[in-house]
Amino acid sequence: MRLDKLLADMQAGTRSEVKQYIRQGKVTVDGSRVSPKQQVDPGTQTICFFGKEIHYQKYVYYMLYKPQNCVTARQDAGHKTVMDYIVDKRKDLSPVGRLDLDTEGLLLITNDGMLSHNLLSPTKHVEKVYEAKIDGWVTKADIKAFRQGLDIGDKTLTKPAELTVLTEGDISRVRVVITEGRYHQIKRMFAAVGKQVIYLKRTAMGSLKLDETLLPGEYRELTKEERNLL
Repeated sequence: MRLDKLLADMQAGTRSEVKQYIRQGKVTVDGSRVSPKQQVDPGTQTICFFGKEIHYQKYVYYMLYKPQNCVTARQDAGHKTVMDYIVDKRKDLSPVGRLDLDTEGLLLITNDGMLSHNLLSPTKHVEKVYEAKIDGWVTKADIKAFRQGLDIGDKTLTKPAELTVLTEGDISRVRVVITEGRYHQIKRMFAAVGKQVIYLKRTAMGSLKLDETLLPGEYRELTKEERNLL
């Protein structure tokens, strides 16, 4: 790839800024000065920026513990977004799917478009796991209804979902596993059986499980093992 594009992708500066750095000799490839248009192979060549070696990554993967009251988007005029928590400001980074404003939990941030597509495609049947608190007792009839599919006002019923009661009571704690991601889906499913979600947290997406050592708003890169499983 072109040297100036590589440096811009690595947040060394804007495209015009890195061109100036290259022309000023602040960038070397294998110890030599080059032009901004120079084609480089970051896998085999040593690229230094102000004397420090650049380690280029084509794809990056971050696990964010999304807090409540932030929007799952790159930009939003009225609210803080999930991208505001990420120090890496590559322009091609995006959240995979979305969580509602008041929903917290696991969110993957990446620039791997194919992985994002595969995780979100309904045809791939990737499981999304949520824990929720429900206003009211969750019954066996509710569990059966979730398993059969619910009419939430769309053209088709929801796909079969697994509903498990973790704690019974006036406020029930439950786990829900779905394989699609419709708008406000969990909330609409419970509304369809006459109940209200008062707390919602995503704990897993496919093989990726939320790192419970993270606090809301914190994130980390995925491990090699987590990337391989995905």
